[in-house]
Amino acid sequence: MDKDRVILPIKDIPTKWYNVAPDMPDPMLPPLHPATKKPLGPKDLAPIFPMSLIMQEMSQDRWIDIPDEVLEVYKIWRPTPLQRAVRLEKALKTKSRIYFKNESVSPAGSHKLNTAIAQAYYNKKEGVKRLCTETGAGQWGSALSFACNILGLKCTVYMVKASYYQKPYRKSLMHVWGAEVFPSPTNLTKCGKAMLAQDPDSPGSLGCAISEAVEDAATHDDAKYALGSVLNHVLLHQTVIGLETQKQLKLIGEKPDILIGCVGGGSNFAGFCVPFVPDKLKGKDIRMIAIEPAACPTLTKGVYAYDYGDSAGLTPLVMMYTLGCNFMPTAIHAGGLRYHGAAPMLSSLVKSGLIETRSYYQNPVFEAALLFARTEGMLPAPETAHAIKAAIDEAKKNEDKCIVFNYSGHGHFDLGAYDAYLEGKLQDYEHPEEKIKEALKKLPKVVL
Repeated sequence: MDKDRVILPIKDIPTKWYNVAPDMPDPMLPPLHPATKKPLGPKDLAPIFPMSLIMQEMSQDRWIDIPDEVLEVYKIWRPTPLQRAVRLEKALKTKSRIYFKNESVSPAGSHKLNTAIAQAYYNKKEGVKRLCTETGAGQWGSALSFACNILGLKCTVYMVKASYYQKPYRKSLMHVWGAEVFPSPTNLTKCGKAMLAQDPDSPGSLGCAISEAVEDAATHDDAKYALGSVLNHVLLHQTVIGLETQKQLKLIGEKPDILIGCVGGGSNFAGFCVPFVPDKLKGKDIRMIAIEPAACPTLTKGVYAYDYGDSAGLTPLVMMYTLGCNFMPTAIHAGGLRYHGAAPMLSSLVKSGLIETRSYYQNPVFEAALLFARTEGMLPAPETAHAIKAAIDEAKKNEDKCIVFNYSGHGHFDLGAYDAYLEGKLQDYEHPEEKIKEALKKLPKVVL
């Protein structure tokens, strides 16, 4: 067994997703209807989601079978490698062992495909013809475009305008797979028009793009909405990452001391870490560290409260760490981490103290990314680089630790961001406390 690059056979692809809901130390509060502010039932979500995904969203079953049709598509790239960053270790002169789960090998270049395939499958099974979605950095839009293409669905993507122009080749990749892509906010929806009226030069936000995609889906009978993060069923589908990682570490006799992932909405972090939650609850000394940008400090500076998942208030109210649904982040290059909220499931685990949180400025993050690229040869996405920065910081303590991080996506479409860093053009931005306080004053009033 090669301990520096652990590759499982196809037969070891997980056949069940792990649902952490029944193992949560604190019960999650129910999602609420955006209009009535009463607990949601399955029928309330039917206009935008297929019933099979709604039932997964509300399930308390610990294990949920992965359909054979989904497993067949997973075989294109799964299982993904667990690799040891030997050259990075040598550069750091650390006693620690650093491993990374390489999700960049998927056709779309990131972890997002794990749920995109599942969502496209369940929608097609229920007769849906077109999926509408948003995307920040473009990784989710690329993944859903691929999934729709391979399963025979149409795809409409509302891409955050700042990223649409920063990363034009992500748009090109979506076009290759047959999707239509619009820079959000647009003049195509009521939500988009209202936002442009308020700020014609708006760089857009994930909350804004979500509003447009939800409105599109809700106003067309043949369409449904697909979300790339935040919701329970999305985190569920991503647990293939952590389940494979557990098998790979066991094969080489390693036990993780520290697990690290970047966080925007929370899907790659949760998919990687939550399969280890039962071990932590049993007393195993495992640290889980969630990393986010200082420009969008949801977990580190947000409040734990009910809030909308989108800017227009069309989505259900969920209990989560939030900066306020009207939060408009600056146009940093980690576009996939520019979301005002964090997944309710992840938020609850943070609230219970099981998960640590940390934020970084973008220049130190890019510095870490370059060190990784110049030692290991792989160019990480700016989002992924946040996890690399944390892994390096932990390794610099020079303790005998097993550090594992999720390499959630490659940076091949982010070369403009790397150029900006190398030319000294990136600015470190920390979202001002006064703007956070202002946004949080507008949180919806909820009485349970």
